[in-house]
Amino acid sequence: MYGANPEQLAQLGRTLHQQMSVISQLMATVDKAIGSTTWQGPARQRFEQDWNSSFKHALHRLDEAFGSAGRDCIARSEELLRIMGS
Repeated sequence: MYGANPEQLAQLGRTLHQQMSVISQLMATVDKAIGSTTWQGPARQRFEQDWNSSFKHALHRLDEAFGSAGRDCIARSEELLRIMGS
């Protein structure tokens, strides 16, 4: 089967967009927690380095992917509705 339910596809797009704010909030929460934690030494340095390079980078990529996929789902839903004459 090929095709999609336009309403469900649009809802998927909105859900993906909503998760973008969750990702942003997660990054802000962890940044704040790191900044307000008294912790010195090589373990902190490693964690901060990993957080600021690998982990945040992966979350930014996920955020971008959700944005792109969300926009695509909504656009496809609108196109399906247009084709169906709804």
